[in-house]
Amino acid sequence: MRMMKAVAATALIALAAPAMAEIRIAHIHDRTGALEAYAHQTQIGLMLGLEYATDGTMEIDGQPLRVIEKDSQLRPDLGRALLAEAFGDDDAHIAVGPTSSGVALAMLPVAEEFERILIVEPAVADSITGAEWNRYIFRTGRNSSQDAISNAIALGQEGVVIATLAQDYAFGRDGIAAFREALAGTPAQLVHEEYVPTDTTDFTAAAERIFNALEAHEGDRRLFVIWAGGGNPMGRIQAMDPERRGIRLATGGNILPAMAAYRDFPDMEGATYYYYEIPQNPVNEWLVATHMERFGTPPDFFTAGGMAAGLAVVEAIRRAGGAEDTEALIDAMRGMEWETPKGTMRFRAEDHQALQSMYHFRIRVDENVAWAIPDLIREIGIDDMDVPIRNQ
Repeated sequence: MRMMKAVAATALIALAAPAMAEIRIAHIHDRTGALEAYAHQTQIGLMLGLEYATDGTMEIDGQPLRVIEKDSQLRPDLGRALLAEAFGDDDAHIAVGPTSSGVALAMLPVAEEFERILIVEPAVADSITGAEWNRYIFRTGRNSSQDAISNAIALGQEGVVIATLAQDYAFGRDGIAAFREALAGTPAQLVHEEYVPTDTTDFTAAAERIFNALEAHEGDRRLFVIWAGGGNPMGRIQAMDPERRGIRLATGGNILPAMAAYRDFPDMEGATYYYYEIPQNPVNEWLVATHMERFGTPPDFFTAGGMAAGLAVVEAIRRAGGAEDTEALIDAMRGMEWETPKGTMRFRAEDHQALQSMYHFRIRVDENVAWAIPDLIREIGIDDMDVPIRNQ
């Protein structure tokens, strides 16, 4: 009987050991809803990042990586519950996600409650690493200020008069607030802001208000659009022939399917987070080649972001000597630099926002390419952007 008990105990230990040894990463993203394409790209990128950083072993110092996928469905209440489930029931060491800024804001207090790290990718709202931030939050994705400052650098020239159009929620409001602040340091003039519901498909009334506001001013008139998801505001507004009023559209970069609509805007300028042909470094070369080989398409906007998050996870765990000690992870990640498809990123110590390059582009149309090509005008580097610290 004593021997049977010993054998049973040994069997239990053997069964328990792999589960105790594994490193659990929860990936909570909005796979259902308007941002599904973004979430899908992020998931692919995350797994490629983990693969690249571990040389294909999916292990760190002999500990296997286990990624736990959860769908937050664009619902802040569900995102909050799923993160609590990941940390509480699944005992995840680190979480990554989500896609929506609204969902992300609901999740931030959960990371603080469980005292575990949430790496935000790709939700953009400034408040995530600003007013709503806590010390367990790190973000590999760019924030609204980085989008805004880079686009202000691209558009903020002498004689330019700008109106804006954005969705009426955290992403749009934070984005325009940051753009307004960044543009104030340039010779350009912001004369009107327009916000519409996220599901808007008829832009007639909003466009007329914008056109009227711009026509009241002399200069190079631009309508700058910040938008996420469907609705095609640029295409619908372009159909209203703004150029007959001397108005040109401008926007930042986007995913390749959305960039197809940019073919109607040759020579349009803006700033983008990523385009697969722009960064020149070994990580991006591997990402482009591997993605083409496995999926038959180039990596997209959020694929690069997901990969940056995966690379950050592995780098942080290695520097901390494991995933169990959250305080060691925080110490390792504050100020951490690591290589990504965009080159070097750095977690700023004050708010854990990843500082990173952006890219000033001009649209070129190639009849053999299904989307518009954002040709690089210049890289806007980390030191070229004075990204505000908003959590103090």
